[in-house]
Amino acid sequence: MPETAVVTTPVRVKKLGHLVYEVSNLERSLHFWTEIMGFHISDRNEKGMVFLRYGSDHHAIGLVELAGRTRSPEGASLQMSHLAMEVADVETLFRCRDYLKERGIKLTFEGRKGAGGNLGIEFEDPDGYGFELYANMDQIGADGKVRPASQWDRVKTLEDAVERPLPESW
Repeated sequence: MPETAVVTTPVRVKKLGHLVYEVSNLERSLHFWTEIMGFHISDRNEKGMVFLRYGSDHHAIGLVELAGRTRSPEGASLQMSHLAMEVADVETLFRCRDYLKERGIKLTFEGRKGAGGNLGIEFEDPDGYGFELYANMDQIGADGKVRPASQWDRVKTLEDAVERPLPESW
């Protein structure tokens, strides 16, 4: 077995966070994830993306409908958007961002997108698969109440997200 190089990295994943992927029929997929798998709908955004949760994290799965596409290799196919991994805190997220940039990894997004309220950085692996490191995902209590869209406050840098924190309650 080849030896693994020892690299000091600030990336310390706490847990796998959420998977966002494309589906050909949103209602069919919602039935599967809610009625069969026991997930709950947390939110829908203005583009029709649906966020599903199982525990207290705002979302564990995000579904994006692309009608007319299939997983078939013959023609247009559905794809995974990204797999997200949670890190300990915002300071770690800043260190991860700087570390990736120093190593020539191009970020495809940084900041805060909307539903879930989490801050994140997105990037691609060498094969072009999308990944996200994030911190501070909204937590949903037993009442099921989620942050209203009027509080999403999308921003495109981690600095802006820190300077413009979201309300702690909703």
